Amino acid sequence: MQVDWKRFKEVIQDANNIILTSHIRPDCDALGSCLGMAGLLEALGKKVRIVCGQAVPDNLGFIDPSKRIMCIGKDIQAEDLADADLHMILDTSAWIQLGDMAEFVKASKIKTIIFDHHVGEDDIDAELFKNTTAEAVGRMVVEAADYLGVKMTPEIATPVFAALATDTGWFRFGSVKEHTFDAASKLLAAGAKPAEIYGQLYECETVGRVRLRGTVLARVQTELDGRLAHTFIMPDDYEKTGALPTDTEDLINLALEIEGTVFAVIMVGQPDGGYKMSFRSRCKSPANEVAAEFGGGGHKAAAGAFIDSNDFAEVQERVLTHVRKVLTAEFA
Repeated sequence: MQVDWKRFKEVIQDANNIILTSHIRPDCDALGSCLGMAGLLEALGKKVRIVCGQAVPDNLGFIDPSKRIMCIGKDIQAEDLADADLHMILDTSAWIQLGDMAEFVKASKIKTIIFDHHVGEDDIDAELFKNTTAEAVGRMVVEAADYLGVKMTPEIATPVFAALATDTGWFRFGSVKEHTFDAASKLLAAGAKPAEIYGQLYECETVGRVRLRGTVLARVQTELDGRLAHTFIMPDDYEKTGALPTDTEDLINLALEIEGTVFAVIMVGQPDGGYKMSFRSRCKSPANEVAAEFGGGGHKAAAGAFIDSNDFAEVQERVLTHVRKVLTAEFA
């Protein structure tokens, strides 16, 4: 699926007061794309507010220095958004990922559009602007700037570069193509500084996150001749290590670094219950198809899901049994 840019431009031209929203447990692609899109729309004279179902995680706060991303029910109330005439949902197409913003979207009478790159999960009644071949919504924002005729500024380019870089594993994933670097080049020309963004993301570690990383590494197990690596985080590990729940971001990639591993799984206990799964694949078995077995989704190389159960043994057995079945079939 590709974006109908002519139609997208028409929708934007007809709107004046726009709300941008993305998924809960936000990553840089979600946050950076919202901030970048907000900059583009404001350059066209639109009134724009970014309102999500969860606050920006502390470790990603650098991406929003002016703190313009608001949390529904905390920083702003639903009734304060009644004057909007367009709702744009970025980086997700699923109700369940909107958190507390889902009820607002369902009750709202204004036009809703989706700006996304994920395959499937289209259960929101909205007009779709999707590019399922795009490696990041951040790259789609760069294309939007071209089609809308907006010159990017450093304030737009910085969060969008963070979106593009992180969703491609800093340009390591198989989703990276020539146009990925074309987009990155435009963002650098507009003022993005990769070294500063990388430093904010990966060189400002807390003691708690470092300790949590050690816990995750100590629990890594491999199976199927080393092709599968898996690990886990228990709900009480945050208190034990001094880490925050947001410190779990990207820890799954540690398991995928093992030589011979082609599929990695991490099961992350949530402080308020349940387990969040992250899947990474560098084989033919798509991570998003594995995630779909548990009601989740994502991309071929990276995907996630959530199981609403506090029985870790049951969750672990259920998840690993399915992953083993998938990988055994591929490498039989």
